[in-house]
Amino acid sequence: MEDFLTLENQLCFTIYQTASEFNKLYTEALQPFGITYPQYLVLLALWEHKAVTVKELGEILNLGTGTLTPMIKRMEANGWVKKERSTTDERNVWITLQPKAVEQKQAITEKITKEVQSCHIGLEEYQLLMKQLDSLRQKLKTRK
Repeated sequence: MEDFLTLENQLCFTIYQTASEFNKLYTEALQPFGITYPQYLVLLALWEHKAVTVKELGEILNLGTGTLTPMIKRMEANGWVKKERSTTDERNVWITLQPKAVEQKQAITEKITKEVQSCHIGLEEYQLLMKQLDSLRQKLKTRK
């Protein structure tokens, strides 16, 4: 039982270390584009949904407005996204892509794909990891 309590046997620590390595990989890959990993996630959401409210974006990315608002402000200042208050409901602020984000999508996607492939993760392994991590996340979300 004592071996279980060592740091190297803790699933949480292994996930933490893995997340740290992913952050390094994405930070290096995205640096030439001048975006951070969280900003990349915003772009992914917008490439998929085209336009979302700040509230919807927070729900998609599981981020609070305290984190999201300054990030969107920086992305807007750098020409990646556009922020517009709804004309029908002033409580809603819509986020859409600027032309720069559309134009850079392929280059960013190719760079990320190349970096992930450099880790030698095959498609089957990738899909299995996604399935296992999603299952773990769901279990953690529904714990009582």
